[in-house]
Amino acid sequence: MALFLPTYFSPISQYRAMLNSDEIVFEVEDNFQKQTYRNRCYIFGANGKQLLNIPVKHLENNNRKKTRDTLVEPNSNWQSQHLKSIQTAYRNSPFFEFYEDDLQSILKKRYTYLLDVNIDSYLFIMDALQISESYTKTQEFDVSPQNDYRILANAKQQHGTSFESYVQMFDDKHGFISNLSILDLLFMEGPNTISFLENKPLNL
Repeated sequence: MALFLPTYFSPISQYRAMLNSDEIVFEVEDNFQKQTYRNRCYIFGANGKQLLNIPVKHLENNNRKKTRDTLVEPNSNWQSQHLKSIQTAYRNSPFFEFYEDDLQSILKKRYTYLLDVNIDSYLFIMDALQISESYTKTQEFDVSPQNDYRILANAKQQHGTSFESYVQMFDDKHGFISNLSILDLLFMEGPNTISFLENKPLNL
């Protein structure tokens, strides 16, 4: 069993760990934390590393909210902004057109909970890679699991990010940027994404 936090179009490091795990379990009983990949991802835009952030609704009280209860801000056009940014960055990439329709189904769907966005993004990637989409969710918070990859959701810490390079859209201007959203690798490598991810252990 390997424990992960459900994140938004997760960084490459998280999918590398997932593809090398026998059983994927999503932690949903933890408290939501800011500045993590729970509600953000990074793509390669024309000006370099570009943040895509999902605004979450902050409750009036200051009580901590769990990941599974975190609400997407309803009065925001984040989806159209993200879709436009992704299209601008990757419309000329080798494989973008093969995945664009399915991507739009997520970025045009109405969501209430952040968890549903993240699970849908996970299912989209696993379907694109044509590998098992199976997963389970925790029923209670696990303090110290055997295979704990939850730290990969921390956007402030770069774990297991020393990857071999691949061609990126704007690397001639900005150089190679490691551990972006899995979307960057998928749109550039297509079916070859799996061979890039498999059998290469992370250094946590």
